[in-house]
Amino acid sequence: MIVEEMMQKKVLTLQPTHTIKDAIHVLRENKIRHLPITDLEGKVIGIVSDRDIKQATPSNILDHNDNELMTITLDKIMTKNPIIGHPLDFVEEVATIFYDQQIGCLPIVSQEKLVGIVTETDLLYKYIELTGAHQPGSHIEVRVPNKPGILFEVSKVFHDHSANVLSVLVYPDAKSEENKILVFRVKTMNPLQIIEDIRKEGFDVLWPNMPGINT
Repeated sequence: MIVEEMMQKKVLTLQPTHTIKDAIHVLRENKIRHLPITDLEGKVIGIVSDRDIKQATPSNILDHNDNELMTITLDKIMTKNPIIGHPLDFVEEVATIFYDQQIGCLPIVSQEKLVGIVTETDLLYKYIELTGAHQPGSHIEVRVPNKPGILFEVSKVFHDHSANVLSVLVYPDAKSEENKILVFRVKTMNPLQIIEDIRKEGFDVLWPNMPGINT
């Protein structure tokens, strides 16, 4: 999936000459946490977050609506030259940027113009959608040999049960490089027979692994 398919395209912005008071109003009225700061041509030159506002406005001063503080312009508190993304970037690449750089949002720019924004909340919601975690179903983890074709072998069990697989994730086995872990999200509330047949095929089911499941 590319960023263009999940980014927010209607982006509220301010300019560096706007004030802290302006930013507080926009953030609160729209219940958002980040504001791209653009120049007159629409080029992103900074980011202001609710954290920047809090750092610049101690709560005791903010509560009294200190006029001098509120008139400070955003160019004084914004993060300048922020990291940006492109609409054709892959979502997993963007997620890596969030993780490595510890940022909360990423302005999306095309031809030097702001065309969207992605936030950490957007990534979380997309992860939930992609994994099917928001749909009723069962979570099954299976340890398998790290070899070609193994996913097909395990998937045959789900096919034989006419079970609808909502998502499959693959990650390394921390105990051995010779194995990997397959995580299935299956659209069934009673996966016991599926689990039993997976074990009959010689695979190690890691989850569910509770009293009574192995019998």
